[in-house]
Amino acid sequence: MDEGGTPLLPDSLIYQIFLSLGPADVLAAGLVCRRWQAVSRDEFLWREQFYRYYQVARDVPRHPAATSWYEEFRRLYDTVPCVEVQTLKEHTDQVLHLSFSHSGYQFASCSKDCTVKIWSNDLTISLLHSADMRPYNWSYTQFSQFNQDDSLLLASGVFLGPHNSSSGEIAVISLDNFALLSRVRNKPYDVFGCWLTETSLISGNLHRIGDITSCSVLWLNNAFQDVESENVNVVKRLFKIQNLNASTIRTVMVADCSRFDSPDLLLDASGPPGRVFDLGSDSEDEAAGLGPGPAPARTKEGLRRFLDGLLDGRAQSQLSEHALETRVAELLAQGRTKPPEHSMADARKLLIFTTGCLTYSPHQIGIKQILPHQMTTAGPVLGEGRGSDAFFDALDHVIDVHGHIIGMGLSPDNRYLYVNSRAWPSGSVVADPMQPPPIAEEIDLLVFDLKTMREVKRALRAHRAYTPNDECFFIFLDVSRDFVASGAEDRHGYIWDRHYNICLAKLRHQDVVNSVVFSPQEQELLLTASDDATIKAWRSPRTVRIHQAPRPRPHPFLSWFASQRR
Repeated sequence: MDEGGTPLLPDSLIYQIFLSLGPADVLAAGLVCRRWQAVSRDEFLWREQFYRYYQVARDVPRHPAATSWYEEFRRLYDTVPCVEVQTLKEHTDQVLHLSFSHSGYQFASCSKDCTVKIWSNDLTISLLHSADMRPYNWSYTQFSQFNQDDSLLLASGVFLGPHNSSSGEIAVISLDNFALLSRVRNKPYDVFGCWLTETSLISGNLHRIGDITSCSVLWLNNAFQDVESENVNVVKRLFKIQNLNASTIRTVMVADCSRFDSPDLLLDASGPPGRVFDLGSDSEDEAAGLGPGPAPARTKEGLRRFLDGLLDGRAQSQLSEHALETRVAELLAQGRTKPPEHSMADARKLLIFTTGCLTYSPHQIGIKQILPHQMTTAGPVLGEGRGSDAFFDALDHVIDVHGHIIGMGLSPDNRYLYVNSRAWPSGSVVADPMQPPPIAEEIDLLVFDLKTMREVKRALRAHRAYTPNDECFFIFLDVSRDFVASGAEDRHGYIWDRHYNICLAKLRHQDVVNSVVFSPQEQELLLTASDDATIKAWRSPRTVRIHQAPRPRPHPFLSWFASQRR
């Protein structure tokens, strides 16, 4: 300043100087005087700071809900749950899965120590109840889910049957008194199970048809198995789907279509539209007959002529035993497969699961509409027998990720499906269903729009996995309004921004991070579970400051006045 108080440097020059500073230095310089503070909040200045600091591609626009570049920078810097605030050590073995209640007041954890623990989510997390499942011949617990009104908890685990055979089982626990209400068989165990309504849940059963051919039956179960009325079913068959090449249905989840109320994601605003995944389309995979749905008519006729010639001895099969079984299974199912009921206007929910058509490793996502009349156990019970009138259900949509799927999660509005996948090598061909291609160490986090059935391009990649294909296990991920998080085998959890596709935080453990979960009511709180037998709670720097801020002391007069009223 000169003697008259006139600034010696024009704003344009101050702006150029501030451009060469980092964000912290710009904020510090803004404290010098009001003029510098005004320049330090300039929108163009913080736009440059944002793109430079977070290394976001400049063709990615600002988040549509953002009010300014400064506030957007502050959101990513200050509201990501990356500060460890509590470590829970009550489990005695690997912690495999975490799930929050819809209210956010409670969460559940599953572990190799064969317990399901229910926790109170307060400022300091505390243990409410621990259910030991070993008396029910469980080996360990692996998955849990609260029903919509948070009155019941579904817990899934591995059940040890006769001769050490392992299958799955689902237990329903009351959250009023923690009583075990019912148990449902679940095969294979990595179907996990899920809630369809507040009182009914979906389980699976697997039936072998041949050496590498089977069918998966998905059942709708009443959570209260002690129903006495003869007019109320305890269980009803929902779908029956053919499995080829040793694949099975796993990881069942339900998306609620009525919640599709968010705007389109702007993850790839400048890129081409994503590929459409639909069994009724003319995509290359479906034209080649790779999908699990009905093949084109010319393919059906070709298979029929092939089988007739083979049975009559006119042709010599050059196929392996497994390939021959698959072709015969496809042919026999053609007349017994119920086509999809295309009525998206009536569909309220989508059933989503992993599956496959080439090998046993899950490389496809199957999507099946659940229509209103299918969402109740009322009505006739369909038996499991495969008589002359038995049928398979065709899928409505199939997504092939060309890799091993190791995790799936839905956005809060249920519109977007996030998928952890380890890719197969480009151009790889599966010659033997029991020998899938090798998988990459890098985990791709893919995004699919369930409203348009299109892939949202630009996969997220920052985490890794090292186990081979035949030992690959599930790594659970979770999605909040603004962020997506996932565990990894490199002893870290990761957090990305959903809009900008950038990694914002790495959360360290001492072993593999198996599961992450955001509080549904407070995305600035994240929990991580690890093979190191701990659960860690992480909060954002903003909430940590709020919780640690000293409470103002009451005025002496108010303190005296309060003491006189006692």
